[in-house]
Amino acid sequence: MPLQIQSLDHIVLTVKGINTTVEFYQALGMSVQRFQPADGTERTALSFGSQKINLHQAGAEFEPKAAAPLPGSADLCFLTQTPLDECAAHLQACSIEIIEGPVPRTGATGPLKSIYTRDPDGNLIEIANQTEF
Repeated sequence: MPLQIQSLDHIVLTVKGINTTVEFYQALGMSVQRFQPADGTERTALSFGSQKINLHQAGAEFEPKAAAPLPGSADLCFLTQTPLDECAAHLQACSIEIIEGPVPRTGATGPLKSIYTRDPDGNLIEIANQTEF
């Protein structure tokens, strides 16, 4: 039987500052997890739904790691059922700049309506509603 990937469990972001990153993603409704893997180190992750984002401090990444981990090199899309006008108002209330949108896009399972911002490291963050055009 050939290999078949079923879902994404987590991603890793290399960041300039864990606390600054945590504050930003908490404003997007994510929860903070502190955990200790088998090696006994303390790590930080952000959770939402059944996924999580593990955070690595730039210059002190955990092994194994990406070949060239750099803050600001990711482009992420998050789905929400919250209407985009409410998302935009929330971002503005949190002093998070919207750099584009709402605009039509295509996601993994169909059409999206999206707004874009950047996190503190410059990663492009797309927040989208699944929709029908």
